[in-house]
Amino acid sequence: MKFNTKLLHGKAGRNTLDGATLPGISQVSAFYYDSAEHLEKVFGNKAPGFAYTRIGNPTVAAFEQRINEVEGGTGAVACASGMAAITVALLNVLSAGDEIIAGSGLFGGTIDLFKDLEAFGITTHFIPHITVEDIKPVLNQNIKAVFGEIIGNPGLDVVNIKEVSDFLHENGVPFIVDATTATPYLINALAAGADIVIHSSSKYINGSGNAISGIIVDGGKFQWDKERYPAMKEYSKYGKFAYTARLRNDVWRNMGGCLAPMNAYLNILGLETLGIRMKALCNNALTLAKTLEKLPGITVNYPGLESSPYKTLVDEQFGGLGGAILTIRAGSRENAFKLINSLKYALIATNIGDLRTLVIHPASTIYLHSTQEEQEHAGVYDDTIRISVGLEDVEDLIEDFTQAVKNI
Repeated sequence: MKFNTKLLHGKAGRNTLDGATLPGISQVSAFYYDSAEHLEKVFGNKAPGFAYTRIGNPTVAAFEQRINEVEGGTGAVACASGMAAITVALLNVLSAGDEIIAGSGLFGGTIDLFKDLEAFGITTHFIPHITVEDIKPVLNQNIKAVFGEIIGNPGLDVVNIKEVSDFLHENGVPFIVDATTATPYLINALAAGADIVIHSSSKYINGSGNAISGIIVDGGKFQWDKERYPAMKEYSKYGKFAYTARLRNDVWRNMGGCLAPMNAYLNILGLETLGIRMKALCNNALTLAKTLEKLPGITVNYPGLESSPYKTLVDEQFGGLGGAILTIRAGSRENAFKLINSLKYALIATNIGDLRTLVIHPASTIYLHSTQEEQEHAGVYDDTIRISVGLEDVEDLIEDFTQAVKNI
């Protein structure tokens, strides 16, 4: 099956007990059993079933199975948010004294998280870009993972997944990627070589901005050395399911960042239209970027433009679609604010992946706690505006942004 057909007719969508086209919403905390012996088996992973929604729920499981199928993973675990997903995905294999390599062009919240991990003895080395050339000088025996966004938000640098993963695997290091901005529609990151894929499914997967969530998908191919990754020693008996087994039975389960059943249901609804939405969003973004590029006083950053250094990689890796985010520089902070305030259709909001076009001034909001150096490494300047392009008629968006630019 191709992408859109799989979203609607994949095996994961056909496991409802009553033949419903969508799963029911199990909006409950606990599940009862006819005997104490049966519940004991469920808790001991010796019988299938659900005991308590923090550790498992039918609606959440249905969402996990759908994402796992479309990504081609061995297992998926849903979380309360994208940040919760990144946190437990890393802590699942890291210990005090371990080190991480991460790209500098990350979402501001992720940068803040890596700072928080320092208190637990986990150090992060930020490099300009996730490339083999930038990774090589920093790689050492304490590096236990490399983390990067496939399309940086808001820097919009693009990672060559196969090239980087091939190099890391030669050195026994897993490649953990945040695929939120790329989505599985643009690329199957596991097939390209990544080991763990993370989504803030609040964004494009949900699509309507109505449910916070995150999800982790394990490819099951990385060989977790028991000495190098002592946290995985107990779970090595599960083979390719080792990473997911530890998540479910340890870090994710104990930290309690579970996904609400209603939010899982809303994500399932959104997932079914992901393909057609992403295609339309990417086309709108490219058309708008080309128009803005011609306007005086505006600098445009979008990976799908001919002027972008990532255009060739976008064509090879994403089939020519550059995602649905672009950034512009307006010349000054005052110009940026005036442009934003002049827009009629774009909403001033801190989110991406909505049906509606959203704009934000990153330096004064999502990068407020970052230093100027950190902001600039992430592609954020005092005059930067991030645009999450929506599904409005592109002619209306062009007219709106054109008049706003003229207003400055």
